[in-house]
Amino acid sequence: MGTLSVFPPLHRSMVAVDIEGSTTRTNPARGQLRQVMYDLLEDAFVASGILEEHRHPLIDRGDGVLVLIRPVDQVPKTLLLNTFIPVLNELLARYNVREPDSCFRLRAAVNAGEVHYDQRGPFGEAVDVTCRLLDAPELKARLKQTLAPLVLVVSEYIYRSVIWHGYDGIDGRAFAPLVHLEVGGNPQPGWVCVPGEEFAFDDERPA
Repeated sequence: MGTLSVFPPLHRSMVAVDIEGSTTRTNPARGQLRQVMYDLLEDAFVASGILEEHRHPLIDRGDGVLVLIRPVDQVPKTLLLNTFIPVLNELLARYNVREPDSCFRLRAAVNAGEVHYDQRGPFGEAVDVTCRLLDAPELKARLKQTLAPLVLVVSEYIYRSVIWHGYDGIDGRAFAPLVHLEVGGNPQPGWVCVPGEEFAFDDERPA
């Protein structure tokens, strides 16, 4: 066995996306959608000013992608929520109108936390939480309840540190605590919204 080499934890913002219902499609159709997904992500990153030097190479997840973003001043967490996600949502909506025979929808997750790297890539609790939020049954169910091209879930950390404070372009009333997970025995709630949907939740926001 090789010697394990683990570097110190590094703070990263995380974006993960996943194609809805990809397992119902043929392999050639999956290949086409993967290419479109990658193209839309790249276009959304560039349009949002999140350039290659700000992020690690995209991590393929088969029918999805995980992106780790370095903590630089040019990419505050607010940028992911008030610019990148709306741009991605709009680009996907335009694609679906333009290509109705190959339209698809996405689930997206945003988180941040400490990430370890070894010879095989990134790992750690924050990565696990991001992926678990993205795959949560409640998020999949919320996407089925709307005609929107994308639904978003954010971690409790993102909700508390960014959304709750009401920064410009981020409406906390649009987020609801729909996802309830446990990761490593610890509760990991997720806050869900549908970008562009005119709906605000009236339940009491936590203090």
